Amino acid sequence: MRLRCAVLDDFQRVATELADWSPVTDDVEVVGFDTHIADEDALAEALAGFDIVVTLRERVPFPGSLISRLPRLKLLVASGMRNSVIDYAAAEAHGVTVCGTASSSTPPVELTWALLLGLARGIVEESNALRAGGPWQSTVGADLHGRRLGLLGLGKIGSRVAHIGLAFGMHVSAWSQNLTKEYADEVGVALAPSKEDLLRDSDFVSVHLALGDRTRGLLGPAELALLKPTAYLVNTSRAAIVDQDALLAMLHAGRIAGAGVDVFDLEPLPADHPMRTAPRLLATPHLGYVSRANYRTYYGQAVENIQAYLAGSPVRLLP
Repeated sequence: MRLRCAVLDDFQRVATELADWSPVTDDVEVVGFDTHIADEDALAEALAGFDIVVTLRERVPFPGSLISRLPRLKLLVASGMRNSVIDYAAAEAHGVTVCGTASSSTPPVELTWALLLGLARGIVEESNALRAGGPWQSTVGADLHGRRLGLLGLGKIGSRVAHIGLAFGMHVSAWSQNLTKEYADEVGVALAPSKEDLLRDSDFVSVHLALGDRTRGLLGPAELALLKPTAYLVNTSRAAIVDQDALLAMLHAGRIAGAGVDVFDLEPLPADHPMRTAPRLLATPHLGYVSRANYRTYYGQAVENIQAYLAGSPVRLLP
């Protein structure tokens, strides 16, 4: 009897197009879900008949309460090698193997610059006006050359964002709780004396920190108030690092020039969520990791993980 594999949140219906599933299809029936299932009861019902689940990033939590309701589940494959919404102890207790995949840092770097440039040059407003027969030029673009880019986080993604900023002729500063001057010098950027100094002095601020106890709510009302009225904030990292209510208040009050956001407190974003209609906001539906190359890696390695599991030698085990 063939096993059944559910592929969650395959919104674009490309999971079986961007990878070759033929090595496992003799043994596994693959079923894609192109809509998000947020309710745990509904998810438990939908997945009750599946032995394998492939889940995209950290979009669907797998707490113990859900895992215990999936008696057929034996293999859970998550894209990426870090996932904070899976109860690994519960998975082990219920005999569920959890595996991950590689994930490239290139797509979020590129999206960060798409948002930053889109904000700086009013791309969406000008394009919409042109297509609708509106005014010919209605915005005045913000310059990058000679301006200061402040990076919260200088890791794998932040350092690559920094290099592009330097190529634009920007002055680049960075800060994080563990960042050293030696590493900042190695990347070629200035170490900001403090988070507050970085926020106060930057014309563009981009967030590239992992979410944890020390970074949750790192940018609250007091911190956001330090930004220049002409500054732009970009967050392609995690929504909870920036106080969402405080950011909305800043945008509505015109206290900053604009924000580019790819991550939200609820995903997918509800139709009536205030982020959908906030002024001065360039928002994208968590596209940071969504690229053909990354999806080929995610689903290609998901197939490899399933093969290895069926052969009795699981690979890329999490955590």
